[in-house]
Amino acid sequence: MLTVTGAKVSFADVVALSGLDLQVATGEILAVLGPSGCGKSTLLRAISGLQPLDDGEVRWNGENLDAKPVHRRDFGLMFQEHALFSHRDVAANVAFGLHMKKLDAPRRDRRVEEVLDLVGLAGYQRRSIATLSGGEAQRVALARSLAPEPRLLMLDEPLGSLDRPRREQLTAELRTVLRRVGVTALHVTHDHDEAFAVADRVALMRAGQIARIGTPAEVWRDPRQSNTARFLGHTNLVNVGPRGEVPWGCLSVAAGRVLLRSDAFSRLNEASPKFEASTESTDFTATNSLTATVSEVRFRGDRFELVLSSDPGDCKLVVMDPQPAQVGEKLSYRLDPDRIAILDDQDDGVA
Repeated sequence: MLTVTGAKVSFADVVALSGLDLQVATGEILAVLGPSGCGKSTLLRAISGLQPLDDGEVRWNGENLDAKPVHRRDFGLMFQEHALFSHRDVAANVAFGLHMKKLDAPRRDRRVEEVLDLVGLAGYQRRSIATLSGGEAQRVALARSLAPEPRLLMLDEPLGSLDRPRREQLTAELRTVLRRVGVTALHVTHDHDEAFAVADRVALMRAGQIARIGTPAEVWRDPRQSNTARFLGHTNLVNVGPRGEVPWGCLSVAAGRVLLRSDAFSRLNEASPKFEASTESTDFTATNSLTATVSEVRFRGDRFELVLSSDPGDCKLVVMDPQPAQVGEKLSYRLDPDRIAILDDQDDGVA
């Protein structure tokens, strides 16, 4: 198990890691997710030994790694730039770490063949690096990282330089490879789709700390904070009054800020009655319902992304709907309270 406790790193007046705690189980794939500047790459460098900690410690199976140099930690690193040796062929690139481990030539050759087959590049040993596509180069970089059989593999934005189709293809392949090998892995990315597809758990970083950690489903369904929700692509953040009131009516949830997930909306066949809130009563005519006018329609393959303007309230909401709609059309929806997530934030002026 990898354990990071109270990790702190500062660069002059900039705090990169602020008392960060993290545990990664043996064989687990953990995605470290967050925007640029949140400290995720600094965390990887600190774990690898490339960045000294100002305070805190990194342990592997209970052993403090503070005094252990980078080359003796038995950790593998793979970067976005892949940094392959252009003057060497594929086999020589993949065998680089095996030379460092002083494996003899026959064992090196067998291991190179094994990992190239694992990443889908069987027979590429004598290919020149210059002849490889971007996706093939990333596979070679992955094979090179896996060849020495590291006890921890760290991947820093490994697919960030690829176009979207290649990235999506390699994302699926990456999880398959890591699962087959069974290596413990830390996968750093700013792309939540990539993180959700690869990882067993996701640790979302903000300002040098872990803001939310859990399985991909847990983090998406219940992001806990507004900043986390927005980073994950959620848009429907709403303030709920003490009697459950919202701009268009009433919700049967506690007062405070909530996230209306896009899957919380179910279209009704007939328009619901308009809402009429009384200042002397908690009754609303249609609790957990919404009547709205469509202002934008975006096609998303198997569904439609609708931007709605609530009636009344003029509150903008985004809904994923399997049914088509027209701009200007008035629609009614039922909201599922079980798909409304409570957020911890205070009011900052959202609807």
